[in-house]
Amino acid sequence: MSEVQLIQAEALGKPGGHYSHAASAGGLVFISGQLPITAQGHKLSGERFEVQAAQVLSNLDEVLAACGCGRTDLVQVRVYLLSVEDWPRFNTLYAEWIGEHRPARCVVPVPALHYGLALEIEAVAHARREA
Repeated sequence: MSEVQLIQAEALGKPGGHYSHAASAGGLVFISGQLPITAQGHKLSGERFEVQAAQVLSNLDEVLAACGCGRTDLVQVRVYLLSVEDWPRFNTLYAEWIGEHRPARCVVPVPALHYGLALEIEAVAHARREA
């Protein structure tokens, strides 16, 4: 039976709430929701959607790296968008970011996100090694 291992992505600083950047158990890594917030804690609320999306994907890369994983280890990705109108732009940016790999994914429009941000992404990845 595997233990739960809690993982902090040092490059992102300490999470703002009572959670870990990721938790690993049973050969999977569960990545907490990533918002468009820089490692220095700057919330990108006033920035264009593309800038916010790039920050979220960069944060996701940092968490994957801290877990010993990469983009091609992603099994499922959940995207929460403040505006469904941003779906086509997000889909293009996401495809450029992830390349040919196509994990399961859902995109959910939501009425609000913390700090007035435009998107949040959470994910599940296959663990290459015990983190």
